[in-house]
Amino acid sequence: MADLILKTETQRELGTRPSRRLRRTGQVPGVVYGLGGDTVAVAVDARDLRSALNTDAGLNALLTLEVDGDRQLSLVKDLQHHPVRNEVIHVDFIRVDADVAVEVEVRVVLEGEATNVTNEDGVVDQLAFTVAVLAKPESIPNELTVDINEMVMGDAVRAGDLELPAGVELAGDPEELVASTSIRVIEIEEPEVDEEAEVELDEDGQPIVAEDADEEAEQADDAASEDPAE
Repeated sequence: MADLILKTETQRELGTRPSRRLRRTGQVPGVVYGLGGDTVAVAVDARDLRSALNTDAGLNALLTLEVDGDRQLSLVKDLQHHPVRNEVIHVDFIRVDADVAVEVEVRVVLEGEATNVTNEDGVVDQLAFTVAVLAKPESIPNELTVDINEMVMGDAVRAGDLELPAGVELAGDPEELVASTSIRVIEIEEPEVDEEAEVELDEDGQPIVAEDADEEAEQADDAASEDPAE
């Protein structure tokens, strides 16, 4: 069973205004459902919820919810955040059976340094940051790692290439791209042009470029050097 125990309150009013009042007291409204049981409206302490999810398992932390004196093994199914303050404003818990596999999203982490790629002015792009897997609650991995040390230009890592721990199966498309290589794009900064600088015009009203200006200056010097007496 999970070591993380989270107490819940079930006597809460439903609706937007009661939920706002609940949040002001430091609690988060939520629901518990799954395994054929009734959906129960609950409230949990915001700090306790944050502590429970602040582990290496993240949202896949296996929780034991205390609901009306009954303990229920659960996972967080969904979190809703405030759009500005990024605070959790609602949480969905799903009941799970310790002996039945569930589908969850597990984060993917790239490890190592692809020197063969960087030596050819390339980069390794991570295209998928999570993949869906099937596993019993106690077997859900915290993360899946991809070793990129031996990658070369043209290589790609797909979901089906990931090394999965015992008891874990891929639930999504095995052809989903997780990482690939590409040529590094170097942006060349264009020189700044002073739009307010005055532009000198010739007799036809055309802008005088540097070469033309130099030529006119030489002609002017030649004319000034001529002896007027001649």
